[in-house]
Amino acid sequence: MSRQRIGAKDFDITIGDLSLSVSQATLGITDNIEVAKDKGVPNGWVAGDVGAEGDMDLDALGVSILSEAAASAGSWRELPEFDMLFFAKAASGEEMKVEAFGCKLKVESLLTINANEGASKHTTKVKFLVTSPDFVHINGVPYLGASETEGIVTPS
Repeated sequence: MSRQRIGAKDFDITIGDLSLSVSQATLGITDNIEVAKDKGVPNGWVAGDVGAEGDMDLDALGVSILSEAAASAGSWRELPEFDMLFFAKAASGEEMKVEAFGCKLKVESLLTINANEGASKHTTKVKFLVTSPDFVHINGVPYLGASETEGIVTPS
């Protein structure tokens, strides 16, 4: 049996129905759970607000693919929200699946060019904001509990 583990190169990224290759991608969750205190002493916890965002570094081909979607939408700012899927599977059978729902894209850094590094491609950094109460699922498990999204998310 293979002992291969998931590496960064194993990830496929899908934005809506578009498949993209990226040189780098991030997705971070901000979870403001806090300790509850009575008279300054920890006594449980309280749920706080949550948020998620990330970014992707795209080469010219990736920008071209998104440009076609932007042209169909009318402009880059008019691109609709997309669900994003980050999926990897190693030869060992190890898998990782992360879904981010309702991602609104925005161009963060249009060009990164370093003429002193002739062998490197230019990159464009595209940021995304998770806007859906479906939020993020990790290996099929929602990050948020059903009670947190009750009345916000329509049951499937």
